[in-house]
Amino acid sequence: MLNNCIMEKGTAIAVFESLASGVRLDVFRLLVRHAPEGLVAGEIAAALELPATNLSFHLKALTQSGLLGVTQEGRYQRYRANLALMASLIGYLSDECCGGNPGACLPGAAMAACTDCD
Repeated sequence: MLNNCIMEKGTAIAVFESLASGVRLDVFRLLVRHAPEGLVAGEIAAALELPATNLSFHLKALTQSGLLGVTQEGRYQRYRANLALMASLIGYLSDECCGGNPGACLPGAAMAACTDCD
């Protein structure tokens, strides 16, 4: 049974839609690696070798979905991955695992059941 305090289905859909772009997925994963301090937009662009105008579009989409938080630091904007939302999404996906007992199948049994995890 779904635990409604974790995440609503509509929120999960919005998050997945936001991550459906390879660039946005790369940005989010980069910011997860740099959590909790995050990165300014120029650092993200440099790390992913993206033009600033292209990156701006993707940062806006990720921020609107709630996956990123942004704070103004002088003339720069610092972006941080919303780790709480990420954890909620993982909880939403695994809440009903193994008949509502996710501890019984994650991660050990799930990995053991995987025959081709390359």
